[in-house]
Amino acid sequence: MENTLNIALDCAKAQNASKIHRLKMRVGDLSGVVPDALEFAFDVVTRGTIAEGAEFEIERVPVICHCPTCDRDFEPMDWFYECPHCHQLTPHIQSGQEIELTSLEVS
Repeated sequence: MENTLNIALDCAKAQNASKIHRLKMRVGDLSGVVPDALEFAFDVVTRGTIAEGAEFEIERVPVICHCPTCDRDFEPMDWFYECPHCHQLTPHIQSGQEIELTSLEVS
């Protein structure tokens, strides 16, 4: 969370902003991040910064896999990434691992 805050602070500084009003992040289900823990960390690390009191939004990104046999994307039903069409297992994960800052509102 500190790295994300530092990125946000650098962006705000580059815009000559004095306040960060809102941050939005995308967090994949496979990222290993617990959204509640991230929200708690946000409240702690922003204290005393221009982001203190900012709205913090997390967009959950589901796991999406690609089946090379069917050439289709699918959302697996469990931890086994089995194509629902041909039942082949696939290691091709298209999304769900990301942790990224996607937007920032400053003034």
